[in-house]
Amino acid sequence: MGKVITNPKNYTGKELEQIFFRPLVSGPDALDLGIRLMYNMPVPTTLNFWKRAEDVLKKYAKGWEGGGIADKYQKTIALSRVKAEMGYAAEEYFGMIYEQITNDPQVNLDDLSGTQLEAAETALFRASIAESIRATMWLGDTTRESGFNTFDGFFKRLYADIGATENDIQRIGTDLDMTQADAAEDAFAAMLREAPEALRAMKSQGRLVFLVTRDVYENYEDTLLSSPNLESVRTEKINGNTVMKFRGIPVKDIGIDAYDLKTTYQLPESCAILTDSRNLALAVNTNDYPGAEVRMWYNPDEMENRQRAIFMAGCDYLLPELIAVAHSAKPTQTDDDSE
Repeated sequence: MGKVITNPKNYTGKELEQIFFRPLVSGPDALDLGIRLMYNMPVPTTLNFWKRAEDVLKKYAKGWEGGGIADKYQKTIALSRVKAEMGYAAEEYFGMIYEQITNDPQVNLDDLSGTQLEAAETALFRASIAESIRATMWLGDTTRESGFNTFDGFFKRLYADIGATENDIQRIGTDLDMTQADAAEDAFAAMLREAPEALRAMKSQGRLVFLVTRDVYENYEDTLLSSPNLESVRTEKINGNTVMKFRGIPVKDIGIDAYDLKTTYQLPESCAILTDSRNLALAVNTNDYPGAEVRMWYNPDEMENRQRAIFMAGCDYLLPELIAVAHSAKPTQTDDDSE
């Protein structure tokens, strides 16, 4: 057929960072996650949060009186060694690559080689890795036998630490029920009202964010669009929502509803998290792991194109007092689930 991709590509070192992973963890898509992204920070990777001193003013007097430094909070993010592997039959692979480059007039389809092809297959693999990292960041559970089990995600870490003491993450209100009108708005109001004082104090810094599942997002959207007296609402009905806010705080859909949260992952279907956007962090590292690479090649024995990436990744939160959570009832584990 003449369309089998046979030129192997191997990214390591600076190429691995600049060509493959740097675009994956930067740009508007990454910023829209509403969390911190830490790329190639020294291992062990440490999540830091500085709290400014509350009162540095002193009555004037001769000499040095000094003062305490700002409080610094730290937590080490456990990074897991992970790999991504994909294999495609030549026909299938070419079809996907063709879709990436078909609109480029510079591409000669009888001689698929060069920078256009490399960019297309790199973009294809990078998109797959990005989605897998993003989903694992929320759904990950290393005790699971299969499916997003390479590192523990935010849900596992947050739900495990929900409690009633000041050192626990606070769960606000009762079970969310998104079948009720205005349920999301009521939940947001309660979360902001009953959140720990340290979290409420962060509102003035403009870094708070509501991270929500899609049903919560759509419930709040319906509430806004049902308000007949606001000109801004009429405009949104015409143009569509871009960034929704509650009392100035962005509301972001975390985009995991394509996965079966309740049945497959034993997680509540509805969830809203109020936090400081600096308090949750995803870390990816390709520098401090021997053997880190991205490789793409053709295997003639199996007649398929293969891709492999090896790197480290992990996520965690820093301060429980900067998180408030509301969620629906957790699914009841059945005998079948526990086997």
